[in-house]
Amino acid sequence: MNSRLIQRNVVVFGRRTSLRLEPEFWDALVEIGKVADETLTETIEMARSKMGNGGLTSAVCVYVLQWFRAERSRRAGEGR
Repeated sequence: MNSRLIQRNVVVFGRRTSLRLEPEFWDALVEIGKVADETLTETIEMARSKMGNGGLTSAVCVYVLQWFRAERSRRAGEGR
């Protein structure tokens, strides 16, 4: 069975670590970074800082979900 997870080495707050995510999450992080004018590292650091002390993978996934939910709400508000 082939894993769809992509593992990348990243530096988070000056510490090198690896992060395994589905390609869709990597794409979402890049999209968030473009909107926020952040590097991938800065976006991952933002996720880590906002999501607390849990695992990095979970922090990133929850951050991505929350970011897109907030973006959807913002866009819905513009349509009124």
